[in-house]
Amino acid sequence: MSAELKAELKTEAETLGLVGFGVCRPDAIPDAPAQLAAFVAARRHGQMAWLAERMIWRGSPEALWPEARSVVMLAESYAPEHNPLEVLDCRDRAAISVYAQNRDYHDVLKKKLKRLGRWLIHKAGGEIKVFVDTAPVMEKPLAQAAGLGWQGKHTNLLGRDFGNWVFLGALFTTLDLPADAPAVDHCGSCRSCLDVCPTDAFPAPYQLDARRCISYLTIEHKGPIDDELRAGLGNRIYGCDDCLAVCPWNKFAVEAREVKYHARDELSAPKLAELAALDDGGFRQKFSGSPIKRIGRNRFVRNVCYAIGNSHDQALRPVVSALTADEDPVVADAARWAVAQLP
Repeated sequence: MSAELKAELKTEAETLGLVGFGVCRPDAIPDAPAQLAAFVAARRHGQMAWLAERMIWRGSPEALWPEARSVVMLAESYAPEHNPLEVLDCRDRAAISVYAQNRDYHDVLKKKLKRLGRWLIHKAGGEIKVFVDTAPVMEKPLAQAAGLGWQGKHTNLLGRDFGNWVFLGALFTTLDLPADAPAVDHCGSCRSCLDVCPTDAFPAPYQLDARRCISYLTIEHKGPIDDELRAGLGNRIYGCDDCLAVCPWNKFAVEAREVKYHARDELSAPKLAELAALDDGGFRQKFSGSPIKRIGRNRFVRNVCYAIGNSHDQALRPVVSALTADEDPVVADAARWAVAQLP
């Protein structure tokens, strides 16, 4: 019955538009605690203190919920319809990570997982818990253990069936479902993701130093960004897609079926001048329902100032000059730096 139930659950997941499905045991990632501890000990997590907190739960799903017997890992595609690297050549425009160009995926995917969980309870009973990137769950190692794909040299999950443009979610259940075989690494000798990184955030294949990662710097890092890294940001103001975009396995990328992930026109390549002019109210209104909203106006405009400084566009000088007197000292610092970079 459990094998039949698993097959029906997979079919239900596919009906919801999910492109990856696999099952593993809660104890399927025994190496994760040591790897996480080493990452934190090397201080590569930067200011992300939450990674160091509750490390027992994060590295051990069975400790997070001892009653769980199976972990169902699921993936949903957000593959872009365009080449996200093209905007990098438009220096008066902002590059926003593909995943943040519309609705917040946490809310969208969690609703689907909860619906899937309700189906499972109605069908077979038991209890469930669902997680989408906001709990101490290491989704990528679990997804590899469940056979969805493997963590590539860029440390993100990728699969032969869907590339690497996917969101991950976990459904923990007290039901005992047959486990899948773990995925095998197929990166081979490819170094595309490592070589494209503009800030050299990969000390070695399969290793990331978040302190140099543009996604971390523009989203998680508080305060001024180190001078040596500012030029590498280019016009990326929220996240970075470079290492994902160049992966050869994206030739198998599955089209994003969820319309809430399709890019809003005004966020695919917005003008830096318009973004720099946002006050707190304008920022909140523009990014309502977007994951961008959580970093706040000040950190966002800080990033925009760096992008303007990297644009070398003299026409943007008056725009950023006005921000040198901003009430937020970090924004003012970024604006002064930008003015100094403009000819």
